[in-house]
Amino acid sequence: MATGLQPLAGNADAAKLSKEEILRYSRHLIMPEVGMEGQLKLKQAKVLLIGTGGLGAPLGLYLAAAGVGRLGLVDFDVVDFTNLQRQVTFGTSDVGRPKIAAARERLANMNPNIEIQAFETKLSSENALELFKDFDIIVDGTDNFPTRYLVNDACILLGKPNVYGSIFRFEGQATVFGAPGGPCYRCLYPEPPPPGLVPSCAEGGVLGVLPGIVGTIQAMETIKLILGSGDSLAGRLLLFDALGMKFRELKLRKNPACPVCGENRSIHKLIDYYEFCGIRGEEAPAPAAQVPEITPRELKARLDRGDDLFVLDVREPHEFQICNLRGHLIPLGEVPRRVQELDSSREIVVHCKGGKRSAEAAEFLRKAGFRKIWNLKGGILAWSDEVDSSVPKY
Repeated sequence: MATGLQPLAGNADAAKLSKEEILRYSRHLIMPEVGMEGQLKLKQAKVLLIGTGGLGAPLGLYLAAAGVGRLGLVDFDVVDFTNLQRQVTFGTSDVGRPKIAAARERLANMNPNIEIQAFETKLSSENALELFKDFDIIVDGTDNFPTRYLVNDACILLGKPNVYGSIFRFEGQATVFGAPGGPCYRCLYPEPPPPGLVPSCAEGGVLGVLPGIVGTIQAMETIKLILGSGDSLAGRLLLFDALGMKFRELKLRKNPACPVCGENRSIHKLIDYYEFCGIRGEEAPAPAAQVPEITPRELKARLDRGDDLFVLDVREPHEFQICNLRGHLIPLGEVPRRVQELDSSREIVVHCKGGKRSAEAAEFLRKAGFRKIWNLKGGILAWSDEVDSSVPKY
């Protein structure tokens, strides 16, 4: 399914290529499938990237290099040292900078002939439609379910194609949602998974090369949509297994009963997507903690006093090898069947990397009858910050 885009009306500069642009894009121009006509389509196109990180990095680099005339960037995060393993837009000197500023600078240096619009904001139900309306194609480079549903619904409501990609560990997938007559994200995933069931890349990891592969596929699909040539991934879900170096494809069909793109639509406006996914929004008040927390400094003081504390590490074995507090390792998924290894008469301090998995383990133990349970606030990352900086962060 090939879908061409209409050129911008009244933009004289976008209707021709300069001598410098002809030289820059010469390898495109000598291809009959692109040529001058195709390159002008690229110059007239307006593409909005949601996220400048793992997927957004190759997307931005290749779409800028290809000469997409107007690139919009949406991000509100700052560059973290852990990003550099895969987010190739950024360098070590960018750590601590807003991603949007660093990405804009890099892309402008790569191609000064394009216009880059930077939106340093978090995408929300309040701003999505306004951000999307002036762009031809929306490319989803996000990593969480609420934003994916938000991007999908906003695209369907506005009639915009949504070039989708996702990654985890060694696996990725890509498709195009919202094409005329084609399925949307809700057709594939009518309901979000239960909160916490699918770990994020921050929890489960991702091979650094993987977002480069999937993001480049998204860039290719975007360019094909602009040129109006080739076979789009609309209606097809491309699955990639990096370890097996295998691609396979699933047929996607439009769901006639889909609440947002089906025959009898029930969704006509954007909703609260954190509530829809069963996730507490960042602005919502935190629920009362069921398990008491202990800070790293408090734990250190008690250990130094010689208090009888049992430190339970619920991370994975490969994380334990990176750094540890010399606690007893029982990965979160094994806690229910190994609970007999724990002594309910002792005080138990549960910890993980950042505090989320340990809170789940502590709550399980509390419900199992353990009463002397503490959750280490901030996990081993907070221990590194507040107690012992020699403990590496990851």
